[in-house]
Amino acid sequence: MGTLESSHERSPALAVVASATRTSSDVATYAGDQLIRIFAGKLYDPEQLLLLPRQVITASSSLGLVLDVRPFSVEEASEVDFTHADNVDLRDATVLPGFVDAHVHLFLHPYAETTWEDQLTKESLVERTVRATVHAKQTLMAGYTTVRDLGTEGAEDADIQLRKCLSGPAPLIPGPRYFCANRAIIASGSYGPKSNLHLHQDGVECVTGAEFVDGEVECIKAVRKQVGAGADWIKVYADYRVRTRMTDVAPKISGATIQTFASNELRALVNTARQLGVKVAAHASNWRAELLPEHGGVDTLEHGNGFGSDELLDSIKKSKIIWVPTLSVFYTNDAAKAPGGLWDRTSRNFQRALANGVTNIACGGDTGPFPHGDNALEMKLMVRLGADWKHVLRWATLGGWQCVRSMAWEGAEGAARLARISKLQESPGVVGDNEVPFGVIKRGFAADIVATRGDLEQDFERAVDKSHITFVMKGGRIFKQDGSEVV
Repeated sequence: MGTLESSHERSPALAVVASATRTSSDVATYAGDQLIRIFAGKLYDPEQLLLLPRQVITASSSLGLVLDVRPFSVEEASEVDFTHADNVDLRDATVLPGFVDAHVHLFLHPYAETTWEDQLTKESLVERTVRATVHAKQTLMAGYTTVRDLGTEGAEDADIQLRKCLSGPAPLIPGPRYFCANRAIIASGSYGPKSNLHLHQDGVECVTGAEFVDGEVECIKAVRKQVGAGADWIKVYADYRVRTRMTDVAPKISGATIQTFASNELRALVNTARQLGVKVAAHASNWRAELLPEHGGVDTLEHGNGFGSDELLDSIKKSKIIWVPTLSVFYTNDAAKAPGGLWDRTSRNFQRALANGVTNIACGGDTGPFPHGDNALEMKLMVRLGADWKHVLRWATLGGWQCVRSMAWEGAEGAARLARISKLQESPGVVGDNEVPFGVIKRGFAADIVATRGDLEQDFERAVDKSHITFVMKGGRIFKQDGSEVV
């Protein structure tokens, strides 16, 4: 991917726009493009943790990028024709980068409706895929313009095909940018659904909730196959409730979380993914030092409601790993909320992390076991537990980008590339939805933009709730305006 000055194939459209945006106020169009100006009463900047007053954002619907962000005066806005479709009046709203849910399962619906096992064994792949399309639209309309799906949970490779339907300038169905982890990887005997008749069998009628592997060779092969199938991410179950067959005689043993893969198996899996340019997410109830990337471990840790020692907590704080606490799934699955129960332990753990300065966090609720579209519950719970709302919004926007982005954006080379793109000095040429930087509203980044008419400072929960998200743009295309869907 070259710069505009390189000998690589250039994007003429972007070249014109780049030339026209060398000053903050000089934004020109070119044949076939539509420039949309969004006048924001306030603009949340996750880099500075500030609400900036009166900002006008210029986005290209053809490129799907933000071209310009600058202040505007009351006098300037008074002369704008807001009846024209190219001008969006959000002067009475707060505009934000599109939210990111870093842990969803679009092929699941709430367990209060149907159990996980019945969804896998009694709902057809067609039904589950149709449901996933509905979930995608609900997610987007709630202001979530990007998600990372960490496993189809028995829906085979349907996420790869769904991603195609959600992507491009004219998607077949409305939905967020969609990063896939395909089938997830688990050790034999550990995961469901489980047959009540054939106790050594993994799965029921050939349906498995994840891909079963054992030994280094099978770990390597599974990663290679999933990446070859199109996975953006690899997900591994680093621990799980392995001895569930003991429930009738030893429920405490049955519910205990146990390490699944041996250390050499986990290293083989991670090293193979790294070689292929793919990052790894680990389901882990309990943190372990070997899971940190500095020790050859993973890139993100999902759940992690058991920190262990203060020494390990300090290592986590200094690590490059990103933690996705998934507070929402614990909150919704623990109806009693009793002292010493699941939610009590989870919430105390999160508060302990905050008190010790852990900030390498992204928002992901494990959405699916609770309703799609209610993704903002994760942000609400974080604030209830004492997190500063400005930091929570960073974790749900720029932090989501830092979590979900591919390895190509990491390190010094990735940082330099971002700098070039932010100045529109690098032509994206023909790029896909998952090759564009997002998470902050600035020049060269994706025009993924949402707005709320709620008051973030005085009533955060109401402001981020789907009922108050009145505007949604993804990739320069408006999907929701004045609180109504436009697709």
